[in-house]
Amino acid sequence: MSARINIARPASGGYSPDPHAFANSRPSAGYRAANQNDPVEKLRAFGRQVEDYVDIYSQPLRPHLPAIGRFLIVGTFLEDSWRIVTQWSDQLWYLQRHRHFPWGLSHIFLILNVITMLIGSGAVITKKYSEFGVGGLLGVVIVQAFGYGLVFDLNFFLRNLSVIGGLLMVFTDSMYQRKKIFAGLPTLSENDRKKYFLLAGRILLIFLFVGFILRGKWSISRLFVSIIGLAACIMVAVGFKAKWSAGFLVIILSIFNVFINNWWSIPSAHPQRDFLKYDFFQTLSIVGGLILLVNMGPGGLSVDEKKKTY
Repeated sequence: MSARINIARPASGGYSPDPHAFANSRPSAGYRAANQNDPVEKLRAFGRQVEDYVDIYSQPLRPHLPAIGRFLIVGTFLEDSWRIVTQWSDQLWYLQRHRHFPWGLSHIFLILNVITMLIGSGAVITKKYSEFGVGGLLGVVIVQAFGYGLVFDLNFFLRNLSVIGGLLMVFTDSMYQRKKIFAGLPTLSENDRKKYFLLAGRILLIFLFVGFILRGKWSISRLFVSIIGLAACIMVAVGFKAKWSAGFLVIILSIFNVFINNWWSIPSAHPQRDFLKYDFFQTLSIVGGLILLVNMGPGGLSVDEKKKTY
């Protein structure tokens, strides 16, 4: 957002608001010098007004955004833990029958997954040892992909890329100075690390929407939502108006999640219920990552940040 500059007039008695002549005396080449009747300038003015209104009305919620985002991100891991515990025999049967896990190894696999997900989720929510919690949850994502044989499932792969993006947002939010966090990059400062992790997180978050575009039957409404959503995803990835495009995706994905992944409307005995519940909580995790992006901003490697420099 462009800075607002108040130019004071010299008061009586010889007072000067800029006694040391630090102000730039050159004429401004910014928005005020542009043609007010230009449609592009009108669009910029409208966008600036929208940003101001969003800032004003979102202020009461802003202090709570990090906690909301973190809780939503780990939602899919908490749900998965509950699913394993309540469907213990079914999980063992699948691993032993279809994945050919030996008896005993399947038990250890499930127990370690549940313990890691619960401890990692607790660390992320409480913001205590969040980095280790994120590392454990990333390990669960990778191990489950191979353990359940879903590595080559495109929809699963894209969704989990987005979940990893959400975890990277948590990692960036929790990052603090550690001298040996990267032994191979001893001169890399904390701010530099945040830039790269935020960039990776932004890019990975949008893969859920890419999966939405690639699957399902096409219609006029689906085409319209896909075009608008893809534009917002590109804006998030490059960091252009990233906060507002991420906020737009939060709204779109939340509406989509409630009306499409409405697992609560399916009978408990129906096999589709579990699939919809899985998609619902994974989408919530990605919404949580986008909420953290709204709170933190896109970081240094973004168009928004470059606009402040040039």
